[in-house]
Order: sequence, then structure tokens, then C-alpha cells
Amino acid sequence: MYKILIVSALTLVTFAGNAVNGIAQTSPRSPASSPDVDPGYYIDLNRAKNLARQAAERINGGLGRYRAEAAMHGPVQDAPYIENEDGTVTFTFKGRPPGATRYTVETSVTVNQNNGTVTVNYNRPIGN
Repeated sequence: MYKILIVSALTLVTFAGNAVNGIAQTSPRSPASSPDVDPGYYIDLNRAKNLARQAAERINGGLGRYRAEAAMHGPVQDAPYIENEDGTVTFTFKGRPPGATRYTVETSVTVNQNNGTVTVNYNRPIGN
């Protein structure tokens, strides 16, 4: 009985480990989570996140009229972004007036990390 429990436990641990690895490998952000990533990667990605957020703040009337969602202020790994095939990064996020409880605007911004070019793809009201 003791041997069966040990074998069952080892099988479960192995299965769970493989399931976790499978999920990590399918993540769209897997390069950022790889241990082989250059430490400057996060610095550049965070800079791109800040440029995207600042562009949204500017086109929505400044900080007196607009606040981006919390993910655009925290760790870059939590930001809503995708890495494009051409090396740019696109952030798509929500915003609202200061003090409001509902998000009213969705903005998509693409940042070229090589030259700092920022392109606002769209900035539109969120429908009810």
C-alpha cells in the first residue's frame, strides 16, 4: 500500500509539473518569462509601457481628466500587451476620469522600442 501511495504521488507531481510547463510555454509573453532574457528587456518593455500610457493621458486631456487602468502603472509583466512580429509592442488598455468607478475609454498604442515612435491605433469610448 505504501509503495502505491508513493508511485501515485510521484505520478501526480510529474503530471502537475508538465501541465504547468505546458501553460508557460503557450503564454504569449514566454520570452519575458524565460531565464535567458536579457535584463534590459524588462527595462525597455517598461519604458514602452510608460510611453503608451503617457500617449493615452495626452490624447484624453491629461491627468486632470484621465487615468489609465492600474495594470499600466504596475509591473510590466501585468500590463496588457502583445509583442508584434516586427519588434514593436502594442498595449491595449482602459481608462476613466479620476474618481470614476467605470472605465469609459479603450486605447490601443503601438510603441517601436528601437526608435521610440509611438502610434495611437485607436482611442474610443467603451459601449455600455
